[in-house]
Amino acid sequence: MTSASALFQGQTPLAVRMRPTSLDEVAGQGHLLRPGSPLVTLAGTESSASGSAVSVILWGPPGTGKTTLAQAIARSSGRRFVELSAITAGVKDVREVMQEALTQRDLYGQSTILFLDEIHRFTKAQQDALLPGVENGWVVLIAATTENPSFSVISPLLSRSLLLTLRPLGDDDLGALVDRAVTDPRGLADGVVLSDEARAALVRLASGDARRALTALEAAASVAADDAARDDDEHDDDTDADDPRPVITGDHIAQAVDRALLRYDRQGDEHYDVISAFIKSIRGSDADAAIHYLARMIEAGEDPRFIARRLVISAAEDIGLADPQALQIAVAAADAVAFIGMPEGRIPLAEATVYLATTAKSNAAYNAINAAIADVRAGGFGRVPMHLRDAHYPGAKRLGHGKGYKYAHDSEIGIVAQQYLPDELRGKQYYQPTSHGAEREVSARLEKIRRILDGG
Repeated sequence: MTSASALFQGQTPLAVRMRPTSLDEVAGQGHLLRPGSPLVTLAGTESSASGSAVSVILWGPPGTGKTTLAQAIARSSGRRFVELSAITAGVKDVREVMQEALTQRDLYGQSTILFLDEIHRFTKAQQDALLPGVENGWVVLIAATTENPSFSVISPLLSRSLLLTLRPLGDDDLGALVDRAVTDPRGLADGVVLSDEARAALVRLASGDARRALTALEAAASVAADDAARDDDEHDDDTDADDPRPVITGDHIAQAVDRALLRYDRQGDEHYDVISAFIKSIRGSDADAAIHYLARMIEAGEDPRFIARRLVISAAEDIGLADPQALQIAVAAADAVAFIGMPEGRIPLAEATVYLATTAKSNAAYNAINAAIADVRAGGFGRVPMHLRDAHYPGAKRLGHGKGYKYAHDSEIGIVAQQYLPDELRGKQYYQPTSHGAEREVSARLEKIRRILDGG
């Protein structure tokens, strides 16, 4: 039996070996690869300098095929292919590529595809250096990014490029990709058998990421080969096996992949998408969904203080006086996380999450302050009524400040008929309580208070 070290020694990673050589081999992204689509047209355009082609920006999560598409297009079209990484390249590198591309076009009639990975890491100055080459057609730019280009790519470059969004691979696409990697001569060359259980585990753990699926497959194949080699050493006389190839099982997948690596960039879209889903699940009273998104953030290493702050905001914005205790619980969870740290901090965070999701909801206080601020910003305010003005400084009473003010505690019920809003806003009601939870009692009490204040 061949050992795993011999089987994989000296080979480049499986994910690299299995990169498609043409668009026909690309898994998924069918919405971008229909006949006549920009990418298909770009791949089929002749390599001459006169060939018309448009630059594109590929936006999508890791492992969805951005680099694969760029390389397949370059091979299919016969164009010269140059690859830069925004992590290591600077303005000088970009200008050198542009100059060489111009030379190739003018002297040899050959056009150049410039693939720029992680363009969101480029500064504005670095992106500006791309503009002459893109605008004048010296290069066909294929830029890749995992972050929203609307925020990370300069407007002039966006306006000169097509923005194409890549989607995570579906289960069927991932399954087909894994099957091909097992049998393809570039891959494992039919040297292992992949069990149905292991195949399903790979698809599940990959979470739409082709590179992750292939990396896990390669690691599991190594584990399976080592296990099979040990079994052979222990059973030297057993030579009757119908198929001597190592069998990758679900246990091998579990050994190779300690946990599913979440697609979660703390500075990128996934960060905002998950926290948005978390807050909306709490607002929608779905405790199970809220706990799920909390777990995703915790496992991805999100700052627990960020999560705690969002819980405090949710308690005030979405629950409010329907359950005044919610804010106290959220603040207590934030204090607890700061006090005990992680991983134990996940427990008070979970407690607060479940409480907020399952309690009564009201955004009446939130709406009240927003409406009042809108009035103030629009000039909807007037002078403070004379009887409410400060009368403590010398000369204030001579100006009439405080004259006619009624002290609420002098009343048996603690409320007196009196105007508090400026004349311009008299009768305005910002706070409109709901009938949810404790706010039901607030609503009834507020109605009586307003009648008394109005002299009714």
